[in-house]
Amino acid sequence: MTKIDSKSVVTSGKMKMPVVGLGTWQSTAEEIDIALNAAIDAGYRHIDTAYVYENESAIGTTLKKLFDSRKITREELFIVTKLPIMGNRSEDVEPFLKKSLEALQLDYVDLYLIHCPAGVMNKGFNQLFPTNEKGELLLDKNTNLLELWKGMEKQVDAGRTKSIGISNFNQTQVKRILDSCRIPPANLQVELHIYLQQKELVSFCKEHDVTVCAYGPIGSPGQKAFLEKRGLPTEGIRVLSPLEDPVIKEIAERYNKQPSQVLLRYMIEYGVAVIPKSINPARIKQNFDVCNILNLI
Repeated sequence: MTKIDSKSVVTSGKMKMPVVGLGTWQSTAEEIDIALNAAIDAGYRHIDTAYVYENESAIGTTLKKLFDSRKITREELFIVTKLPIMGNRSEDVEPFLKKSLEALQLDYVDLYLIHCPAGVMNKGFNQLFPTNEKGELLLDKNTNLLELWKGMEKQVDAGRTKSIGISNFNQTQVKRILDSCRIPPANLQVELHIYLQQKELVSFCKEHDVTVCAYGPIGSPGQKAFLEKRGLPTEGIRVLSPLEDPVIKEIAERYNKQPSQVLLRYMIEYGVAVIPKSINPARIKQNFDVCNILNLI
């Protein structure tokens, strides 16, 4: 078993992604400042965000304060953001990445991901989920992933991102990119936890030198509320909580750890990076301390 500690990374080519990152989905501007400072103090160096999270500006403001105070340098951080679904056309990649960089107050990101393989019509920077008069998403049925990937590759050439990757892609879609790309995807970010391990997909990615990062590694309790807020359908969605799993609770008690730590450590030993989201400084530190737990698998 490879030793896992706070400096451990998953690698693809020249990309080195710290195994534990801070997720920022649904974090407000005020929460971002508290969470990001707590994360840096705890030892985090991997920060994950996205255009559709609508908090890149808040992250940029906090990062500037951290850089100006010399608490940390840009080179020490691994920052990830994502192309929104209304930007899923080759010609739209550059303007959306530039918009993200402006908000983050950065010259480059370490990893830029296609957030979702499906695209919607581009109705402007502020129309995140454009709908018709019936409230239905305006899907772009002409989304071409191979052409879109060429637009992503150009951002590496331009120096706006060091690496590029994909999110929420299935194995067939990952293979399509791998079979035609000039610059291969360095990372796939997908929902992964003990109830959704996606073993075939993870194994395929490892075989092809594509690192995997798990969002929702302790479950996604906020997913239904997020969809409802956006006016998107939630019928049939049942939220299960790995934190309440009796086996997880028993292991946590045995090792004198929290269930969340057991879940995170399991995923890391599974060979993937994790980006748990929290705005509580104590939990943020607790999540990072997973590197001090004995191997579980």
